[in-house]
Order: sequence, then C-alpha cells, then structure tokens
Amino acid sequence: MNRQERRRLSRQSRRTGKARASANISVPDVLRQAFTFLQGGDPQESIRLYQQILAVDPKHAEALNLCAIAYFESGEAAQAIRSLQNAVSVQPNYVEAHNNLGNVFKALGKFAEAETAYGKALAIDPDYFDAHFNQGILLEELDRLKEAEDAYRRSHEINPEFLPALFNLGNVLKAKGEFIEAAQIYRQTIERDPNYVDAHINLGSALHELGKSDEAVSSYQRALELDCNRPDGHYNLGIALQEKDELAEAVAAYQQVLALDSQHIAAQNNLGYALQKLGKLDDAIAAYQRAIDIEPHHAQTHVNLGDALLERGEPEAAVALCDKYLAQHFGNTAVLGFKAVALCELGNREAVNYLLDFDRFMEPVRLETPAGYASLADFNVALAHHVRSHPTLVSAPASHATRLGKHSGELLDQSKGPIAVLEEIIQGSVKTYIRKLSTDLEHPFIGSQPKNFGLTAWGIVLGSRGYQLPHIHPSAWLSGVYYVQVPEVFAEADNAQAGWIEFGRPPIHFHCKADPVVKLFQPEAGLMLLFPSYFYHGTVPFDYDAQRISIAFDILPLSSPSP
Repeated sequence: MNRQERRRLSRQSRRTGKARASANISVPDVLRQAFTFLQGGDPQESIRLYQQILAVDPKHAEALNLCAIAYFESGEAAQAIRSLQNAVSVQPNYVEAHNNLGNVFKALGKFAEAETAYGKALAIDPDYFDAHFNQGILLEELDRLKEAEDAYRRSHEINPEFLPALFNLGNVLKAKGEFIEAAQIYRQTIERDPNYVDAHINLGSALHELGKSDEAVSSYQRALELDCNRPDGHYNLGIALQEKDELAEAVAAYQQVLALDSQHIAAQNNLGYALQKLGKLDDAIAAYQRAIDIEPHHAQTHVNLGDALLERGEPEAAVALCDKYLAQHFGNTAVLGFKAVALCELGNREAVNYLLDFDRFMEPVRLETPAGYASLADFNVALAHHVRSHPTLVSAPASHATRLGKHSGELLDQSKGPIAVLEEIIQGSVKTYIRKLSTDLEHPFIGSQPKNFGLTAWGIVLGSRGYQLPHIHPSAWLSGVYYVQVPEVFAEADNAQAGWIEFGRPPIHFHCKADPVVKLFQPEAGLMLLFPSYFYHGTVPFDYDAQRISIAFDILPLSSPSP
C-alpha cells in the first residue's frame, strides 16, 4: 500500500458498517469505507466494496489499485497482479500502481518484474521516494549493494523525514564492510528518533566490528531498555560480552534469548560455547546437543560439540560425530575441516593425509603478463592501487580472521578496474584445476564438486606484525589467494618464514594436543594458490615496515554437488 495514498484517504471522513451495492453509489464514500476496512484488517470486506465501484466503473484506476492491495493481503496474489496491471493499463502514468505492482512481484520472488515495475514508476516520477526505497530493498535482497545504497540515498534525499531509508542505508553500508560510515548513519537515525530500537542494535553491531566492544555493549543495552523482548538484542549483547571474556554475563544473555525464543539455534550454540569456556563441559555438551535437536543440519554446532568431545578426551567420538553428519552432508566444508583435526587427535595420520593431501589438492599458479599490460609488475601495481584505494577497505572487522591489517568488501562489484582481468584469470585457473582433479568421487572434496559456481573476492592489506588467524571458508568449496605485493624480505634466507602462509594448523580455541600436519608456502608477487576451502590456513606474523597485499577469493557452490 502506498503510504501517501493511505494518508490522503485516512484524512477523509469515514462511515462504518457495510456499504450496499447500488448503481447510484457515492464512489468517494465507498472508497473511504473500503479503505477503513482495509486498514482495520478486513481485506475481504474492502474487496467487496471496491468491486461495487468496479461494477459501475471497471476502469476506476484508484479502485483497481486499492483492490489489488486487498487481494494481496487476502493471499490472492494473482488477482492482485491482474488488478494492478489493469490499473496501469487504464492509467499508464499511475505511479503508485506501478510501485505497488513492484511490491507484489517482489513479494512473489519475481525480482526482474519487480525491478521493471519500479523503473516505470521512477520514469514517471523520478522523485517518487517510495519507489526508490522499495527498489533499494529489492537490490539489497539481490546483493547488488552499491545500487541499493544509491537507491536508499536518493530516497532519503527526497524525503529526509522517512527514517527507514536512512536506517536501510546504514544496513547496506554495514553489509559492504563500511562500518565507520554505517555507524554514523545509525547515529543520525537515533538522533532523529532516540527510540529506534533497530538502529541501536545495528549501531552496536557496527561498533563491534570496529573493535569497540564497550560501546557496542552500551548500544545493545540501550536497545533492550527500549524493548526488552528483542531476542536479537540479547543475542548480540551475548556475543559482545563473550568477546570481552565476560562469560557469565554472556551466558545470561543467551539464556534470555532462549527464554524469548526457545528455537534460536545460534543462541543455543553460543550458550554451549560460553559454558565450555567457563569450564562447564557437561553443561556445554548438553547445550550443543540441544542445539542439534533444534537444527540437526547446523554444521557449526557439530564442530563445537566435536571440540567438546576432544576436550573430554574422546577423539574417537568426535570422529564418529563428523562421520554421521557427513553421511548426510557429503563434503560439508566446516565438518570436513574439523574431521581432519579430530583424526589427528586420534592419531590416524593416514586418514589425515588423505584429507589434507597438500601435494594433490594445492595448486600454485604463476601468472603471465595479462593482455593490456606491459609486464606482470605493471599489472600488480594496478591491482595494488585498486585495493588500497577501494572504498570498502577498512581496518579488519573483529569477526574476520585478519589481525593488524585491512580488509576490503566485495571486489567484484561495479568499477572492477584491473580486478576484471584477474577475475577472468581466476575463472580460467579454477576450470583448469577442476579438469585436473581425479575421478575419485568417494573423496569428499572431489565428490562434492559443484556443477556451477560463483566467485567472490576481497582484498587484504597486512602491515607490520599483521597476520591472519587459522581459519577456513565454510560457505565455499575451493578457495584461493593471489599475491599482489610482497616485501622482498620474505624471500631472505634468515627470514624464518615470517609472512608465509601455513596450511593444516587448527585454530587455538580447539582443544588439540597432537602436532598438526602442516605445510608452508612462501608468498611471492604474481603467485596464485588454489586450495580446498576446508584446509585450515593462516599466516605467520612479520615484523617489517612493509605491506603485503593479496586478493583472496572463494568458489561458491550454486547448485547441489555432482552425484
């Protein structure tokens, strides 16, 4: 429903009771009555009244438009579309009907049709802020974040009083990794409406990513003062308290989430993690098992439960847990990565080497000079400049593996520059990698190869003492890194492997006692490494006044694994 139209009609006098069909009906009166029923939650009665108008005047565009809203709220989406299409056929410049048609298409998942409808509305009235706002929502859902940002900015410029556009702008900036500006936008929203609970919660989230844990906690607490029944507020507070090592308080926050929503899988999982860190191992295991009862397919809970079993000295049970999960989720990256850890703790090096076969599955690719560049060095200079000047490059968020460095958002959005060339090289290298794989479909990595895949890429800039914690890429099948700029000191004989990338070492929070199977690679400008996404990897810190610039990327499955 178009808000301006609702406000206009709501200011008119209204009647109560059922309107009677009559050839001599007062159209304005029936419109008002129908709209009253629509606002009052009785779309069926409003449909009956709108149909009275349409029986007399089938081309009454306003009745067609509003009747469509009533149809949609009654669950009759097809009728809603027909009614709106009739409205714009009768009155092609009816901007509200085009906008509402976009809303119905969007709700039905017909995104191309929705985008077309919003485009028509804006072609008629470029200053129609509702269409800009709704288009922003659509583009955000499609992960076209730069376009969504532009749409929200335009909506807010046209109507600065409409705070949801400003708030959604903050959300898009946060999704792009632009946490500083996102926090500024949320603060602007709160200045305009101090009781905007979602803005307080999302401000806390942005501050948390910026490493400002105390401020994040304050934001969450303020949100909960305004509305104590928000599970997301308690959950985010729990995460912030947990990272501040205030574990008892974090447990209380997660328990509050579960009191409000007993099926909140993330809170149940994190409750187990906090209890485990408090040394309450039996309680932690019970919490993880409850999380699995809530969501049997939740991979991270199985990993956490497996680690608790390792801490209890039961690596065989941890491996069995992984095998049970992988029997239903063949090749799952998170559980496969942990299974290698559990097998190492069990002492089954043969099985570890089968999963972490570095020689078989790691592929170094040395780039040649791309077309359009005088040398590979020139190409790398262009890439380095692009990464360093990228608008999403920020100090690494707390939730990422990068420490004492900077991290960009998506590099494959608009304005790719030299990244477009690298993208083609990556695509070609991945296809070559896949062709070279054996046909051993029983291996969980090979057997889970996606039929189709997408690509995502981001830049990492490490300075002195910068490094990456051991991590995996759980949403991906294959990952890689391209080294753009590497300090020359990395290659010196007495460097002791500072700055190198290491594979096979698990994160320190896992309860491991056995020495892991590891392999290190020396970075060099122009080198690309491809590796399975379940391989834990991190970097050795370096203490040199120089930058290491790399571009990491993931191959994301877009379909079910090949049979």
